Amino acid sequence: MYTLLSFLAFTLFVAFFSWFKLRKESLKTKDGYFLGGKSLTGVVIAGSMLLTNISTEHLIGMNGSSYKNGFIIIAWEVTSAIALVIAALYFIPKYLKMGLTTIPEYLERRFDGTTRTMVAFFLMVSFVVTILPIVLYTGAINLESIFNVSEVLQLPKQESLWVTVVVIGSLGALYAILGGLKAVAISDTINGYGLLIGGAAIPIFALLAIGDGNPLQGLQKVYENSPDKFNVIGDKDSVLPFEVLFTGLMINQLYFWGMNQTIIQRALGAKNLKEAQKGLLYTGVLKIIIPIVIILPGVIAFYYLGDSMYAEQDMIYPELIKRVLPVGLVGIFAAVVLGAVLSTFNSVLNSAATIFSVDIFKKHIDKSSSDAKLVRVGKTTSIILAVFSIFVAPFVANAPDGLYQLLQQLNGIFFIPIASILLAGFFLKNISAMGAKVALFVGLLFYILTTFVFDTGIHFVHLWGIEFVLNLVIMFGVSYLYPRVNNTDDMPESTQEKLETWRYAKPMGLVLCAITLVIYIFMGQL
Repeated sequence: MYTLLSFLAFTLFVAFFSWFKLRKESLKTKDGYFLGGKSLTGVVIAGSMLLTNISTEHLIGMNGSSYKNGFIIIAWEVTSAIALVIAALYFIPKYLKMGLTTIPEYLERRFDGTTRTMVAFFLMVSFVVTILPIVLYTGAINLESIFNVSEVLQLPKQESLWVTVVVIGSLGALYAILGGLKAVAISDTINGYGLLIGGAAIPIFALLAIGDGNPLQGLQKVYENSPDKFNVIGDKDSVLPFEVLFTGLMINQLYFWGMNQTIIQRALGAKNLKEAQKGLLYTGVLKIIIPIVIILPGVIAFYYLGDSMYAEQDMIYPELIKRVLPVGLVGIFAAVVLGAVLSTFNSVLNSAATIFSVDIFKKHIDKSSSDAKLVRVGKTTSIILAVFSIFVAPFVANAPDGLYQLLQQLNGIFFIPIASILLAGFFLKNISAMGAKVALFVGLLFYILTTFVFDTGIHFVHLWGIEFVLNLVIMFGVSYLYPRVNNTDDMPESTQEKLETWRYAKPMGLVLCAITLVIYIFMGQL
């Protein structure tokens, strides 16, 4: 009962605080609803970015993967810091200078309207097919484990997961629909830092117990039990070979942190360039710290359980919570976990609504639509996508390599082709609209065939790198046959104001890159 009360108390506090901060905000304009009124600060942006990125697919999926594979999966996290530095120093100044609301808007300016619409459509599909269902399902697993929902409702476990999915999906949709981006960002900030504190508490309590009150001694025991789990250099046949850092991984990271609407929309809603850069770089700091929350607990679980749960790796994290967290804190942490689920879910819904309203509805259906109508369309879109995602969620169960690995494999269907044409648009001035469109479809087909149809024996992240090179070759070839019509080198800018760069952006960027390198040098020797 105490667990449930503390859970409800924290959840209601976050909801009330978000309402209190938003009660005087205007949510009827396009910028007000979709970009938080362009008033977000660096701290809010970082908290929201972290919680948009980190959800139960990380808490459950990555800890499950680290339980089985060790620290080699840290590459997904720490290399994000390098991508965030590039996003802060290169991409976000360009986006703000152009006054973008969505990333597909840039594609119309650089290529043409058809390219913009195609990418907007693919992004909508990727949200519904990949991110939203997996987030909902992993959230349901966690809450089922903590509260024994199936016993309380006297239902079979699979049916109780369905019920939990519906409840989480409905709550997330309410946040996104009623409050827009700012409601999402404010609730994210509280839950984001709660996740860091509560998530770090789990390995700390575990190490205190293992080390008889001394966490360092506990860490030593965990290391001595399985030193191979602490190595960050993955073998060629491992779940994440070290070589992928130099093929497809960084392309994915650049896209995710610098061009992905769900993430970058927070920076687009910044009050100015300085706050946007602070937000991105603060997020880089958090991504270097976050392995303590989403990787170390899985390795600690191996100390407790050995390989007895290799076949059920996605159940490891909830099991560890119940084992090491004091009863009084379980409810509060469950509320933070729910916040993480809601954050990612409602953030993706808000981004999907933004893309549909701005890039599809206003572009093709009602070109003269007012801001108020776009907001209504966005809310309707969120409802439809939420309902569809709730129905799809239970079908992602029983992924053979874990839910996080499945998420990354599915993301590659859309991320790499879109990243290819975006990067070509920024850095290769002769690439034409026809070249971009052909590469987009060829890239999609190539990845689906080589990953899900034929067994090539090549790791899917390596396939990302091969696909990227293939896309570039296709873009060059097609652009030679169908040259670019618009030969202007610079994209139109919506503001002539000089955007002031944060004075510590470059020094902090260098420090983040250096720390990433040190992590690999130090832990690669363990």
